[in-house]
Amino acid sequence: MNKIQRLHVALIQCYTAHKKCSFQEFQKLNLTTGQPKVLYILHQKEGYLQKDLAKRAHVEPATMTSILDNMMKKGLIYKEPTLVSGGKRANAIFLTEKGRDMSIKVNKIVDDIEKLSFQGFSDDEKQLLVSLMERVQSNLQNY
Repeated sequence: MNKIQRLHVALIQCYTAHKKCSFQEFQKLNLTTGQPKVLYILHQKEGYLQKDLAKRAHVEPATMTSILDNMMKKGLIYKEPTLVSGGKRANAIFLTEKGRDMSIKVNKIVDDIEKLSFQGFSDDEKQLLVSLMERVQSNLQNY
């Protein structure tokens, strides 16, 4: 009887392979860790408050500050002051034209890696895999 591979090992191997492929491509665009994720998120919807963007990207607020500072230096984003509840000030984050162009390149890389990842999968298998991984994530979020 075959031994079932441990989920832990399968997830690490899959994550490592995915990260290696994507990191190589993002490096060609001179993007550092965290920047592609922010570009991908802002491509979908701009104007996130910095703290909400950090939450959406699953990074600590201090890490997001560092990522955004570097992206501003590269001319990929700009911050627009806005008032939030209680009259407090916060920064909404938007893409510059250069940032929009870069986000399109990031999305193409994401699409290409997803296409490569799903080679030989039927549409039903793709949906099943994503659904199962979402269930695993949901289970772990309650831990």
